[in-house]
Amino acid sequence: MSLLEVRGLRAGYGIVEVLFGLDLDVDAGELVVVLGANGSGKTTTLRSISAMLPFRGEVTFDGKPLGGMRPDQVVAAGIAHVPQGRGTINDLTVEENLRIGAWTRKDADVDADIEQWCTTFPRLGERRTQAAGSMSGGEQQMLAIARAFMSRPRLLLLDEPSLGLAPLVTAEVFDRLRDITTSTGTAVLLVEQNANLALDFAGRAYVLEAGEIVASGPAAQLQHDEAVQKAYLGI
Repeated sequence: MSLLEVRGLRAGYGIVEVLFGLDLDVDAGELVVVLGANGSGKTTTLRSISAMLPFRGEVTFDGKPLGGMRPDQVVAAGIAHVPQGRGTINDLTVEENLRIGAWTRKDADVDADIEQWCTTFPRLGERRTQAAGSMSGGEQQMLAIARAFMSRPRLLLLDEPSLGLAPLVTAEVFDRLRDITTSTGTAVLLVEQNANLALDFAGRAYVLEAGEIVASGPAAQLQHDEAVQKAYLGI
């Protein structure tokens, strides 16, 4: 049994349906990417899994159904979501944002984890008392990732982390993310427009088109698939 199992997922906005019966899996510790053009349903997929949108079909996490849960219950179950646009609270400081990431926890290790993430991302440590909204886009993305990890998730949903970032900053974010997921064993379901970067990062990939999965397999294999190259890699 996979850590995350999605079967027949259908979701949308009001009367407009966006997803038409998605099936996908993420194993424990696995890095999986969902590729697709704008409007294909990538963000809707993550929003459905994290209970930000109602859905039809079956979504189970660690064998337990997520249908009917609230977003806070999904977080408490072990899933963290970094939304498109990062979702940091601009008026709060770096440390306050990190504390919000741990609000579902009941243990006494929150302060130690804040220190850990300020060490993992040194710029967060340097800007610990600075308002999040005054930081650069790359620094805010690092904060969003660190805040998500403050809940100690088993699965991280990550939506377009490279959006609006310079290439060098994007590479730094992905390098750090790879190190973190390797050391913590956290699984990742990544949505990303930069297909080459995402396929280098992930072990397995799904290609989404008009709300349906049209291809899936090992990331290295899809990276050399002629149809995927033409549609998503600009080759």
